[in-house]
Amino acid sequence: MFRMDLVAATSRTAVNIRMVWVVVSLLFLLGSWLIGQGLWIHLKATAAQWLLQRAWHHTLTTQQPVKPWPWADTWPAGRLLVQRLGIDQIILADASGQSLAFGPGTVGNGKFSGDDAQGLILSGHRDTHFSFVRDIQHGDIMTQTIQGDWQRFVVEDMTVVDSRIEPLQRRAALHLITCYPFDALIPGGPLRYVVTARPLAPESSFTQRFRQGLVADRAKGA
Repeated sequence: MFRMDLVAATSRTAVNIRMVWVVVSLLFLLGSWLIGQGLWIHLKATAAQWLLQRAWHHTLTTQQPVKPWPWADTWPAGRLLVQRLGIDQIILADASGQSLAFGPGTVGNGKFSGDDAQGLILSGHRDTHFSFVRDIQHGDIMTQTIQGDWQRFVVEDMTVVDSRIEPLQRRAALHLITCYPFDALIPGGPLRYVVTARPLAPESSFTQRFRQGLVADRAKGA
């Protein structure tokens, strides 16, 4: 009787060990898949910005929208710089779900101009291209139009709004919008973090050329 109990206990132990190994293996595979998905998103975002930068230079040269890759359904519409944070990003012509995987995009019909009465709204993902938004402070932001002109904005407000009940006031300003909280485990919530920056007086053509020269020299040195 004792021997039978010992055999049964040994058998149960072996089964339990196998079950533990199965569970551990499944968790390992799931964890590896999730990590791979996260790395792939960041890799795709980085590679896309390189292709978009190249398309942007062609756009400035030809003064015509240039697709970053042949099958792309969007194109560079402007450029966003936050020099203090080392941000230099190409803004896409729309903010659809597919476009936002490759870079921030424009919402609505706003244009890269301080004279636009509708304002300029830019949207991006909080965990990729617009992850820097949480670090923005009161200061200036640069944008570049498709004609190569620079427009400066100064940050004047950072706030959290509920997209279900608080429509964004579309005035002559630059708005950077991303999901909030920044560290939320489940994306797609109703809260939005909004940075509002008002336009400053346009820079002179000399200052524009000087800044372009600095950016070009920095690109050559990199």
